[in-house]
Amino acid sequence: MSEIILMSDARVAAVPVEENGEPLVDVSARLRVDDRKHEDSGGAEVFLRQGVLDRLLRAQALLPDGLRLLFVEGYRPPALQRHYFETYADGLRAAHPDWSADRIRSAASRYVSPPEIAPHSAGAAVDLTLTDADGHELDLGTAMNANPEESDGACYTGAGNITEAAKANRAVLGEALSAAGLVNYPTEWWHWSYGDRYWALQTGAPAALYAAKEHESR
Repeated sequence: MSEIILMSDARVAAVPVEENGEPLVDVSARLRVDDRKHEDSGGAEVFLRQGVLDRLLRAQALLPDGLRLLFVEGYRPPALQRHYFETYADGLRAAHPDWSADRIRSAASRYVSPPEIAPHSAGAAVDLTLTDADGHELDLGTAMNANPEESDGACYTGAGNITEAAKANRAVLGEALSAAGLVNYPTEWWHWSYGDRYWALQTGAPAALYAAKEHESR
């Protein structure tokens, strides 16, 4: 397996950001949207940068007949991102009181990005899965947002401890999204992004296109 670069890696933070001013747009008229994150985000989760939405629509057109993307979460307000990160880090700290602060930060970043880096808060990242034509979610090996502890690492995109059918479904999702220009965060099969620092590092782009921003929920 190739090296997994975590969001906490200094190489990610070192990527410059050249904000291009693209707006956050509501995806709900263009994609099938799930509401499981609505309570946390108050409706903000259905927004993405225009360039990310354009690429998701391209990816959906590349899927085999009968399959569709199911959009779960895009934009995440910075305060919510900070809450998610600190809550998860607190849990790791309680479970591993001997771990250093750096180790806690690194381990937490497998599942929640450090707030100052977070692609979701820039409107650059999306959490999504696949459904059939009737809207039933396909088996992708774990529930979306399963963390590494509860899934025994099966949430990692390249995990071997999932069924062959789930591996095949992950491959279908990944091929379409990669072809449309998005990159995956390899500790989360559902997390894909475009235009953020992680995307820039992985693709060799000279700078990220989107900075974190505030957006009022509906």
